[in-house]
Amino acid sequence: MLGDVHEPLSMLPERTGKADYEYSRRGICSIFIFTEPLTGWRYAKALPRRTKVDWANQFKWVLDTQYPNAEKVVVVMDNLNMYTISSFYEAFEPEEALRLAQRLEIHHTPKHGSWLNIAKIELSVMAAQCLGKRRIPNINLLNTELSVWQVNRNFKHKGVDW
Repeated sequence: MLGDVHEPLSMLPERTGKADYEYSRRGICSIFIFTEPLTGWRYAKALPRRTKVDWANQFKWVLDTQYPNAEKVVVVMDNLNMYTISSFYEAFEPEEALRLAQRLEIHHTPKHGSWLNIAKIELSVMAAQCLGKRRIPNINLLNTELSVWQVNRNFKHKGVDW
């Protein structure tokens, strides 16, 4: 997350001043993104860090809010070592962890698989359309921007054609 050191210049045509490239670092965050490439649905959430418990909480939201009636949710995702069913047991009581684990079927992408390309395409679109070259100084503003972006993309049912 980056902030401006000086007040940004107006973008009016009569302004001839030079852009200010000085910025201040405001920390880092991780963005979790979920997408259904064929239906055009996506969800993005920025969090201060990326831990097993964060992953488990995000998937609890997906299972209980996005797919509350599904017996099994099949997920294709990257191979990061914290993305495992055991993360539920670090985040929740055993009964809740088991309930969630039984509803989730995980398939990891091969290193050069087309499913990984879908994730990269969606992240690239998010970066271009939502983040752009702007400086976003805090996680609350970032989540607001992500929310507006995903609502607009979801409304248009923009899928991923790979």
